Amino acid sequence: MHMISDRAADIAFPDSLFDERRARLRERLDRIKLSYLLVTKPVDIFYLCGFKGSAGVLLLGPRQARLWVDPRYTLQAREQSRGAAVIESREGLSKAVGTWLRRARVAAIGHQEAHLTCAEFARFRERARGRGSGPRWTAAGPILDELRMIKDPWEAERIRRAGALTASVFRDVLPMVKPGVAECDLAAELEYRMKRAGAESPAFETIVASGPRGAWPHARASGRRLQGGELVIFDLGAILANYAADMTRTLYLGTPTRRARRLYESVAAAQRAAVDGLHPGMQAGQADQLARDVLTKNGLGDFFTHSTGHGVGLEVHERPRLARGEQAPMPAGSVVTVEPGVYVEGYGGVRIEDTVLIAGDGPEVLTPADKDPWFTS
Repeated sequence: MHMISDRAADIAFPDSLFDERRARLRERLDRIKLSYLLVTKPVDIFYLCGFKGSAGVLLLGPRQARLWVDPRYTLQAREQSRGAAVIESREGLSKAVGTWLRRARVAAIGHQEAHLTCAEFARFRERARGRGSGPRWTAAGPILDELRMIKDPWEAERIRRAGALTASVFRDVLPMVKPGVAECDLAAELEYRMKRAGAESPAFETIVASGPRGAWPHARASGRRLQGGELVIFDLGAILANYAADMTRTLYLGTPTRRARRLYESVAAAQRAAVDGLHPGMQAGQADQLARDVLTKNGLGDFFTHSTGHGVGLEVHERPRLARGEQAPMPAGSVVTVEPGVYVEGYGGVRIEDTVLIAGDGPEVLTPADKDPWFTS
């Protein structure tokens, strides 16, 4: 059996894994009476056949998968593709795929409407139609997003290791967190150490936001220097062997004031309530409500300005979305963030976040960095 090995994660992926994923997708396509699906989103192409290039088109058929690439990616596709026949095209992917669909007389095909521009879709349709009516095109909706929500054991292990790396790097940088150090220097140090530890890259631009800038949930690290008597938010995550982790910790520089304690302890309680309450089958909005109820009870509900979390995997933001009104059930195997926060204009913010695996025997935190002590002496 051929194995895809990744030295950074020390995990091997069997070919059968991609076979199983394509089989599960075909089952879902059968339910909506589609035999073919055109996959154009690169991350979904990787999920289904292992090809990691930034340009390609995968056609999943009833018996075989075909992967079209341009000459830049031919050798890479032949090396990486598992279970998909590689076809090199020098005339444009939409033309090559459309011509094949026309010649094969495909009657109906699904497409990823959220990941295909109107111009690209028109080119595929025109080439597939030729002089006839061509296939019937059907928007397939979030069928692959839903499939990827359930992480198999190989995926869970990769995210677990990405989380462990993220937590370890944060612990190593903690001695550098002191008044006078610039936010951008700490962010650069965190990203440098992630790569030194084996990460492919940061999962997103690392956030270090101190003092009043902590009231911006998505503040970028700036040249501002940390000051004593302030809160500092660190939001970071590593991509290790294709899979991401996401973690946030908040520190107070010095002995915390009563106000800082109230904010931090309220957010910590909200985060614990949401994490502890995670279980297979619960609605994503219920997880959000668990955190929101705690902050509202403590008089801080109006300062919680975003959703409680999101799915994590091949992308750092994917399904499900832990937000108000989200009724989608979260199955066992889902990996989500839990990240309540409060943001006070002119003062600062507190956010605490972990990446968590939802399992039948209880939630597993995959970003094991300590939350205490949360202040410096």
